[in-house]
Amino acid sequence: MKARFLLNCAVFIKLWAANTKMKLRIDGKIFERFPRLNIGVVVAKGIENSAPRREVTALIGERQKEIREKFSTETLSQQPKIDSWRKAYSSFGGKPKKNKCSVEALYRSALKGDGVRSINKIVDIYNYISLKHMVPAGGDDLDKVEGDIVLKFASGSESFQELNSAETKSPKQGEVVYCDDREVLCRRWNWRECDKSKMTQETKNVCLVVEGLPPFSGEEIESIAAELGELVKKHCGGEARTLVLNRENPEAEIFP
Repeated sequence: MKARFLLNCAVFIKLWAANTKMKLRIDGKIFERFPRLNIGVVVAKGIENSAPRREVTALIGERQKEIREKFSTETLSQQPKIDSWRKAYSSFGGKPKKNKCSVEALYRSALKGDGVRSINKIVDIYNYISLKHMVPAGGDDLDKVEGDIVLKFASGSESFQELNSAETKSPKQGEVVYCDDREVLCRRWNWRECDKSKMTQETKNVCLVVEGLPPFSGEEIESIAAELGELVKKHCGGEARTLVLNRENPEAEIFP
């Protein structure tokens, strides 16, 4: 029993040491095609994600009401902040009419049916930010990520298990994907998240992103990331810090 306990402790220490060196990185080839990309990052540790989320769902409800007053499904694709993602998807072989970026899909949910579905507090918070600023947002449970997180063009040989699915597929060659050292975390940039690193009520440590293509500036993305970080601290507690990745600053340690 003692030997097994010591072995388990050694494994835990090894895993923790690996996590302290975890990085988020954007591959240089991404900037060759998207030179003005800015990604705001929020790293939050020790959050409480299981408490009631009435305040957050109320914020989403208010924003959905505003969206229904200002936009329609017929004209949504003409918005510059949506159109930029449609063009980006087309550039790497995506089909914008079929494969909608996360923010367009979220807006279309707000404009029809029962609206945006509540998932859990941390997901609801970044969905609210996405709705408020018309910017893609997402994230991963860091305790489920294996190695670094990299945004890159897929080789086509990577494996991917879609959210709430047991089936394993591979991305198309040339797709923009988020990967860890083992598999794809999100396909077609922000189209479909994986099942492995999904955030649940038990999640404690997260890496969230807000993804800015023109017309967003780096300063705007930095401000949106700061707002996201403050909302996480307010509603989930824990510690949160923010940073921005771009062509001049393409990587950062998530746990420095």
